[in-house]
Amino acid sequence: MIFSTRTIIQPGAPIMPTIYPRKYNLVLALAIGGLLAVAGTGLALSDEDDDENHHKRHEQEDHRQDARGWISSRADIAPVTDATYAEECGACHMAYQPGLLPAAAWRQVMTPEGLVVHYGDDASMPQALRSQLAAYLDANAGDSARRSRSRAFTVGNTGDGDLPRITATRYFRNKHHEIPRRMVANNSEVGSFSNCNACHRSAEEGIYNEHQVRIPGFGRWDD
Repeated sequence: MIFSTRTIIQPGAPIMPTIYPRKYNLVLALAIGGLLAVAGTGLALSDEDDDENHHKRHEQEDHRQDARGWISSRADIAPVTDATYAEECGACHMAYQPGLLPAAAWRQVMTPEGLVVHYGDDASMPQALRSQLAAYLDANAGDSARRSRSRAFTVGNTGDGDLPRITATRYFRNKHHEIPRRMVANNSEVGSFSNCNACHRSAEEGIYNEHQVRIPGFGRWDD
């Protein structure tokens, strides 16, 4: 049998070696290795869950109020900062913040082919302008944003057609699925879930706090 030694020093006693079988060292090494493997698996699972939990963390932020019941007007999504983008896209509809979609989705929207069939309209534009707007959207997209609400919009994006849709993201659907159709699609003052600023009055400033939602004709909504 192979042995290993460990020296134990006691006060007033001579130094004597204590002998343990090598098999105990092997058992200890295997136990430590097992613990490290379990910890590594836990970290991997945690990374996979991060994106799924973005919207849950933001829901908690949404509900934080101080003792007086004051609701924060902090921007949930970074506001639009490019004047050209605001003018060009805002001429037809609300200039959606780049943080409402991941970069890959914006690239698809901004291709020449995508602009020709821009959700039922032809939004074609000169190449120089298209490149400028595409670069702005790409640099400020949701998957590179620091705000948790923007990162939540990057999870589970599935469009109904060929182009990605903000309203088809998992986070958007989770936040709006309880709202009756009659309050939106059948509401002449809203018309569609894509008309964000009809109910989120501060949407253009990037504020989407659910406690500040007012649906035209129906008043305050809070699920």
